[in-house]
Amino acid sequence: MVFFCFLVDQRRTMESSKPLAGLCSRCGAGARVADMKTSTRFCSVPFYSRSWKAIICSFCGAVLKSYA
Repeated sequence: MVFFCFLVDQRRTMESSKPLAGLCSRCGAGARVADMKTSTRFCSVPFYSRSWKAIICSFCGAVLKSYA
């Protein structure tokens, strides 16, 4: 019997954020510096996790710049 499982899920979560002096280039709302975490799961089993910093818009949620 052969069983193939190709379900891959990737989630971005914001750990914490601080206000930033600046505006979003897309909608004009305020921007924030956030500590982000990306978790990738394969068949409901987490196998990769990455933490990074990003500048995000507080209104539309767009990632304006990311740092490794």
